[in-house]
Amino acid sequence: MGRVIRNQRKGAGSIFVSHTRLRKGAAKLRSLDYSEKHGYIRGVVKAIIHDPGRGAPLAKVAFRDPYKYKLREETFIANEGVYTGQFIYAGKKASLNIGNVLPLGALPEGTIVSNVEEKAGDRGAIARTSGNYVIIIGHNPDENKTRVKLPSGAKKIISSDARGVIGVIAGGEKLMAKD
Repeated sequence: MGRVIRNQRKGAGSIFVSHTRLRKGAAKLRSLDYSEKHGYIRGVVKAIIHDPGRGAPLAKVAFRDPYKYKLREETFIANEGVYTGQFIYAGKKASLNIGNVLPLGALPEGTIVSNVEEKAGDRGAIARTSGNYVIIIGHNPDENKTRVKLPSGAKKIISSDARGVIGVIAGGEKLMAKD
């Protein structure tokens, strides 16, 4: 075996370890329940915070627990235009406003959505990084499928029951500049 000479060692740098203990936790949508499937539930944005190791800011949203007398705080990826004190509605019958969580089947074509589920109930998997979004291209109500254009430009067919947050992920500088 040859040996690594001093000049090779010099450029190698130290072993990199990321500071994961400072992170703020997993950013996911609410777990799918009766209130979201059949109506809507209201939450309040309590704070918008920075998460080390992530470009996009996070929003702490407090929802009332549907079964017990207490508040449940969820961590969402903040969208462009979301502010503290804003009401966020999640569910099938929620209104079309930035930050609201709706199933893709309930959204009109051309809507810009982020943090989209790949399978209904997986709590968000597509378009989660700063400035990213998915565009709804069309619906097929017979098969309960929705066609979307991904940030890569690829088109994908997803279940119409899969949820997404209306708007573009914050922290992307240029608002919807790519096309």
